[in-house]
Amino acid sequence: MSQDIKSDGKREQAVAHRTRIDITQENECRDWAERFGISEHELREIVAKVGPMADDVQRALEQR
Repeated sequence: MSQDIKSDGKREQAVAHRTRIDITQENECRDWAERFGISEHELREIVAKVGPMADDVQRALEQR
């Protein structure tokens, strides 16, 4: 049973990782910047304005 909880926790972390941008992690910041086609500096500025959720960042980029 504890394995099921552990698996669920890992699954939740994986989902959170795909939807939330952690700009304190250099490799993650670089990966998201590449994914959005912007610089890491631009990504940090947008996250500072709209927050760390990838969907919010995507919407902000579409409105530029």
